[in-house]
Amino acid sequence: MIRAYLFALDPTDQQADAMRSHCGAQRVAYNWCLARVLANWAQRSAEQTYGLTGEQLTPWIDTSAYSLRKAWNAAKEQVAPWWAENSKEAYASGCANLSTALGNRKAGRARMPRFKSKRRARLTCRFTTGAFGLGPDCRHIRLPVIGLVRTHESTRELTRHVEAGTARIRSVTLSFQRGRWHGSFSVELPDPVPTERTRGRVVGVDLGIKSLAVLSTGETVPNPRHLDLAQKALRRTQRACARRRGPDRRTRVEPSNRWRKSRARADRIHTRVANLRRDTIHQLTTRLVREFDVIAIEDLAVANMIRNRRLARRIADASWAEIRRQLTYKTQRTGAELIVADRWFASSKTCSGCGAAKAKLALSERTHACVECGIVLDRDVNAAINLAALAADRAQLVREQPEGTGVRRPLADAVGPPREEPPAQPHRREMVSR
Repeated sequence: MIRAYLFALDPTDQQADAMRSHCGAQRVAYNWCLARVLANWAQRSAEQTYGLTGEQLTPWIDTSAYSLRKAWNAAKEQVAPWWAENSKEAYASGCANLSTALGNRKAGRARMPRFKSKRRARLTCRFTTGAFGLGPDCRHIRLPVIGLVRTHESTRELTRHVEAGTARIRSVTLSFQRGRWHGSFSVELPDPVPTERTRGRVVGVDLGIKSLAVLSTGETVPNPRHLDLAQKALRRTQRACARRRGPDRRTRVEPSNRWRKSRARADRIHTRVANLRRDTIHQLTTRLVREFDVIAIEDLAVANMIRNRRLARRIADASWAEIRRQLTYKTQRTGAELIVADRWFASSKTCSGCGAAKAKLALSERTHACVECGIVLDRDVNAAINLAALAADRAQLVREQPEGTGVRRPLADAVGPPREEPPAQPHRREMVSR
C-alpha cells in the first residue's frame, strides 16, 4: 500500500529561498524540455508541407523521462549555468513531470501541456534519490542541499514505522500551498488486513446543505459552514487588496508591500477554513466507519450541481465528494462496506414506510408526507432510511417506479443477491399526487 504523509514545514529565510530556487529549477527544466518537444513536432510538420515522408522527416524525440533527462544534462551548461546551486533531483522531476503529462495527452486523459509561468505556476519539486528522509528527532525532515527543515507538527507516526522496518520512504515532494511550505512523503506500507465484521450495523447517510449529514438512526450532523462564517473577514481583506497596488503582467508592475500583506491575510483565512473543513470531514467519516459495518450513500453529481450559482458556494463548502472519497478508502482499510446507491435511485421521492413514490417533489418541500400510509417525517430522514433499506437489501424497496418520476428501478446486483418473488404478484404501479 502506498500512503502519503504530509507535514507543514517551518523553514528559515535561507531555506525558503533555497526551496523557491529548487522549484524554479524544476520549472525551467520542464519548460526547456517542452520547448524542445514542440520544436521537433513543428519541424516535422514543416517538412511534411514540402512533401517529405517516412525516413526523410526529422526523427521523433523520445519523450521518456530518461531521454528528456539525458538531453537536459547535455545542454544544462548552456541553458542554466547556475544548475549546480540546486539538487539534480529538481531538474529530474521537471523532466519526469513533462513525460507524464505527454503520456496523459497521448492516452487522451489530458490536453497538450503548456509552459509553466514563473508567477502563476505552483511551486513544487520532488526528490527520489539523495540525502532525504526524516531528521534525527521527530520535528525535522532532511532534504538534499537544503538540509534539516523544522516541521510544524511531530513526525513520530512515520518515524515509528521506519524504525520498525514496516515502512519504506519512496520519495518526498516539496510544495508551497495554502501560504505555507509542505513536505509530502510517499511511503510504502504493508497492505492492511481488514478486521472481520458481522455487518449487522447498517446506516444510510443523506448528505445536504442545511445539515451536513442526516443518518437513518435519526441523528443529524450540523453543517458548520466554515466559509460562510469567514465571509465577513474575507470580504474585508479582499477589499483591502483591491485598494492597493497589485501585480500587473502587462505593464510588469510589481505588487506593493501592503498588497502582499493584505494578500497574506486573505490566504491565512482560506487556509484556516480549509483546515477546519478537513478536520470536520475526517471526524465524521472516521466515526461512521467505526460505529457501522455497512454505510449507504448517494452517487451525487457534484460537478453538475455546482453549476447552480445560488448554491455553488455552499455545495463546495460542504465537500460531498471529499466525504465519499474518505469513506471509500477508510472502509477498505477497516473492513466495512460502502454501498453507493444509483444516481437515479429515488431516495427522497420514495416513502420509507410503504414504498410509494411521488411523481414530483420540489426542493422547497422539506417534509415528506405520504398520502398512501399517512407517514409524515423530515425529507432528509426519509431519504436516509431508504438508503439504509437499500443497504440492508429489504424487499420493500424493490418495486417499479411510477411513470413521470424520472427515476430508474435500483439494480438487484447493487444491493446483494437476487431475490425470489412470487410470480402471481407482479409489481404494482402506484401514482401518488398531492
